[in-house]
Amino acid sequence: MSDANTSETAAVSIRHLSKSFDDVEVLRDVELEVKTGDVVTIIGSSGSGKSTLLRCINWLEQPDRGSIHIAGQRIGVNDAGRPMPVRELAKVRAKTGMVFQGFNLWPHLNVLHNVTEAPIHVQGTPRREAEERAMALLEKVGMAHKRDSYPNTLSGGQKQRVAIARALAMQPTVMLFDEPTSALDPELVGEVLAVIKDLSAEGYTMIMVTHEMAFARAVSDQVVFLEKGLIIERADPETFFTAPRTDRVRRFLENHDTPSPA
Repeated sequence: MSDANTSETAAVSIRHLSKSFDDVEVLRDVELEVKTGDVVTIIGSSGSGKSTLLRCINWLEQPDRGSIHIAGQRIGVNDAGRPMPVRELAKVRAKTGMVFQGFNLWPHLNVLHNVTEAPIHVQGTPRREAEERAMALLEKVGMAHKRDSYPNTLSGGQKQRVAIARALAMQPTVMLFDEPTSALDPELVGEVLAVIKDLSAEGYTMIMVTHEMAFARAVSDQVVFLEKGLIIERADPETFFTAPRTDRVRRFLENHDTPSPA
């Protein structure tokens, strides 16, 4: 199958992606395809390029080489190979919903307005429609009762659930999760993972960077291992966690608690 056809049929298609910072090559010729409705988990040691890969997908970082297609449309570069105009880039970027480690909620807006701001001002959604969608999403993540609260009054787990609702409000093609539980106290991790698990059961397309190995095993369709910017192993979760092909992945898993999924 040609790259063009693959890009049209995949939610995300990445070809020959490379990225360097100064003299350090962080991503090296990465190729990845994510089917609609699949959950792909990216794992690896700190500094392996996981977060950079996510940030390239929605063009928060511009790769040096390679291409990224989202729902068949290339991001960052137009058909003539020139940088996309800002407005066109914003439209393609809106096909991705990003959930960051640090929540990134607007502190001066209450929960409801955090979720409605982008649909109203970026997509031009009428306020009433945006608020109805926001309340449905806040209900989904268990935060409807906090609609009038401000971020500084919320726990870390509550902030992250609002951040998930905010990303979903743009009705993205793919959700990107960059270590969504790493900034949380241990007792708050479960409430965020439960929301993500529900989204996977509903068929949302997701690419997730996480250190939660048991969770990755339970929800993923594909697990990808990055090492120094290279994909050195990828497999379905059962194969990945029970019969890794490389010594590097085997050593990594030995140092992480990966019990069987419930």
